[in-house]
Amino acid sequence: MTRPTAPAEGRNFYGRIKGKTLRPTQKAQLREDLENLRLRNVSEAENPARNRIDPAQIFGDARPLWLEVGFGGGEHLVHQCSLNPDVGFIGCEPYINGVAMLLGKIARAKLSNLRIHPWDVRELFDVLPDQCLERAFLLYPDPWPKARHHRRRFVTPDHLDPLARVLKPGAIFRVATDIPDYVRQTLQEVPPAGFDCLTPDPADWATPWQDWLSTRYEQKALREGRKPHYLTFRRNDQPIRDP
Repeated sequence: MTRPTAPAEGRNFYGRIKGKTLRPTQKAQLREDLENLRLRNVSEAENPARNRIDPAQIFGDARPLWLEVGFGGGEHLVHQCSLNPDVGFIGCEPYINGVAMLLGKIARAKLSNLRIHPWDVRELFDVLPDQCLERAFLLYPDPWPKARHHRRRFVTPDHLDPLARVLKPGAIFRVATDIPDYVRQTLQEVPPAGFDCLTPDPADWATPWQDWLSTRYEQKALREGRKPHYLTFRRNDQPIRDP
């Protein structure tokens, strides 16, 4: 398995990379299946010059591309792949146990419209060309609840600016979280990055999307008495802000 061992120079990475010991079948899938499903020329080892990749080469055609950032166990990603067979999906997840769980689900569902980058999504942003994605999902991201860690959240310019660059004007960005302060920061940070909020009314935040599949993270939140929030944004045609 080709997998980075360190973040790019000058870029910190926070979060879990590995959890419980993997089962033998999961280890075998990581050795065999991931090699066939991972995105090529994204890692710094394969693409040290950080040359832009051709999106049409990912699936061999010009189909629409959707991205899920941090797919967890892969339930939602597999669900969306099954609902949208003509769309090409990219899933990014540094947590190798989650990648292993996704591989098992892909095999059972017999999917062919999914590729994986098993590392930090910013590495993918480095090599994607402008305006190549039509949808992105950020579902139950790491909340980093301590105030001093809020800068580690995905909804910061370090992540949102490159996301805005690779999304086409009109592309949809969905965010689901059970953390009220994450909602606050999302509403504060996402619009200045080049997005219009389609769910400005708090009364709409409790309504899941029609094609939503509740994930294991959401089920855990519900068991513990936390309320899901569903936010929808649309990439506008404003230029990307200067760094």
